[in-house]
Amino acid sequence: MVMPISGLCQKPEVPRERPNILWITSEDNSPYFVGCYGNSFATTPNIDKLASEGFMYTHAYAAHAVCSPTRNSIITGVYANSNGNIPMRSDYATSSLVHTYPEYLHQAGYYCTNNSKTDYNSGTIDDKAIWDESSRTAHYKNRPEGKPFFAIFNLMQSHESSVNRWQGTPVGKLHHKPEDVTLPPYIPDSPQARYDWAVYFDAVEQMDSVVGTLLKELDESGLADNTIVFYYSDHGGVLPRSKRFMYETGTRAALVIRIPEKYKKLYPAEKPGDVVDRLVNFADLPPTLCSLAGVPVPAYMQGEAFLGEQKTRDPRYVYMARGRMDERYDNSVAVADHKYRYIHNYMPFRPAMQFLRTLFGIPSTMTWYDEFKAGETNAIQTAPFLERPAEELFDLEMDPWNVNNLAGVPAYQDVLERMRQAEKDWRTEIRDALLIPEDEYTYYSGENSKYKSMYDYMHSDDCPFDKLMEASELATLGGPKDINTYLEYLKNKNSGIRYWGVTGLLLLKEQARSAIPALKLAAYDRAGSVATLAAEALYRLGEKDEALKAYINILNDKDKYDYSDRNWALNSIDIIDEWDHNNIATPKLTKAIKDLVEYRNENPMSGSVAGYEMRTAPYILQSWGIKVETGNRNRGQGTQSRRTNPVAR
Repeated sequence: MVMPISGLCQKPEVPRERPNILWITSEDNSPYFVGCYGNSFATTPNIDKLASEGFMYTHAYAAHAVCSPTRNSIITGVYANSNGNIPMRSDYATSSLVHTYPEYLHQAGYYCTNNSKTDYNSGTIDDKAIWDESSRTAHYKNRPEGKPFFAIFNLMQSHESSVNRWQGTPVGKLHHKPEDVTLPPYIPDSPQARYDWAVYFDAVEQMDSVVGTLLKELDESGLADNTIVFYYSDHGGVLPRSKRFMYETGTRAALVIRIPEKYKKLYPAEKPGDVVDRLVNFADLPPTLCSLAGVPVPAYMQGEAFLGEQKTRDPRYVYMARGRMDERYDNSVAVADHKYRYIHNYMPFRPAMQFLRTLFGIPSTMTWYDEFKAGETNAIQTAPFLERPAEELFDLEMDPWNVNNLAGVPAYQDVLERMRQAEKDWRTEIRDALLIPEDEYTYYSGENSKYKSMYDYMHSDDCPFDKLMEASELATLGGPKDINTYLEYLKNKNSGIRYWGVTGLLLLKEQARSAIPALKLAAYDRAGSVATLAAEALYRLGEKDEALKAYINILNDKDKYDYSDRNWALNSIDIIDEWDHNNIATPKLTKAIKDLVEYRNENPMSGSVAGYEMRTAPYILQSWGIKVETGNRNRGQGTQSRRTNPVAR
């Protein structure tokens, strides 16, 4: 039974006739794969027709470059990095102050159905309670007579599993010919890449046919004249360097809205068929629904309504963020306007193309990596496998593939500073939980804390938010002159500030040599992320024995460190192994990782986050030529290695 919300907003101003609202969402495809956005190679006649009858948004963006955090932002209207729900496949609590849009639609009398994906990246959003129906059979036709409906149909045909050999099914004859594919400049031109792209264009064509079926069903029901239809892709495209990445290819999404003539006062442009260039973020969807349904937009929602009585002025910027992606830690924030995209990489010591079991299950990703290792890639194709700059700036008109970084070009310094300030202002406004490393989420919130969510902690007086912001900026944009400040950060009682202190020292590389004594202490910090980056800094400074002792301590001390701490260490070990393989695979470290795998086989834990160390640890051992046995009770396990391509070509 759906529970009503109490005491959250005033009674809805319900319009006399409320429009039905139909959402058709597709997985993983960017506008590049949709014909009406200008790609004549794409075969999407049904979406194209919908655009001719409605309004195509040219600057719509997902809040995050992957599905689960994006769904968290969409269901709540609060950015997942503000909710504390940005780490992929995690179950941290969402604040009790934050509610979901179906709850507000119920207040306005809507019958709400979800067919059928939930995946809200939260341990406390109860999908059974917020929907009237949520299943593969959920449908607006099941509503009580006379009730307006809100219905979602989520289409999986375009999901990355369509090209992922670890998840997908064998592909038959292709409609799109590989030889006719146009590849972006960062992808090496290979038969495998062309084949994967052709396969994916076919998958999007299949998805489009289901869009057509749903629209035909709506027409035949006689409800089309009373129903506003949204079609959108949940984030950017799926092929290498798109989904999960903070570029246009990963975050720009298709959005088409058809509004019946009886609701023409809601038109965002003069007439159907027009394009709309308003900047839209998918965190804007819940307040827009409230606006259409006559529900006052809750004050805590961070998105802005772009249709209806509560429509806001066009924003100047849209914002996006990336946290941990599956088993790999990362931290990036992006800001875009109509012309530029700015990216602030808070872990520039990690390459953009870190090994991910799912991503590297796409054959052309492995082909690309193999060509990189063989020295066969050009500078643009090599860059994703190297450490990143702290800041990136791209001209979206001149450089739609985001390969020419302008951050260091003097002529663009005014743009850089303007967008850097916009990023800082946004993070401050939403109280960004990415300022705290994920392994500390359970320390500052949850069962053993007075704060039940990271949202609650970040908005509290106990959180030294301004100091965290200052430390994160200085760590990534500072230099040798700031070494004493970094050392002071290491003494702070807040582990987030200590984390930024060790980040700054790690980025100084050889210039941090005077900090070795402090790093040796920090390598045994209570916070595994702090201890890990201190060990990594020591290793890069030549203090390899000390670093290995610290890594082994994190892996072995299961009273002090948990699975998230250990995965931090494993991530670091793996990145060092990429460039120093002959030295890091010592007998003691090998034993510690093997013991961890055995321990987890004997003591399995439920939950994807807990399982990610059982992707990383076996993967490292396999790359060292060590056979690994893993129990199937550990979710998230996987042992294929990028160093021995298992994909048949």
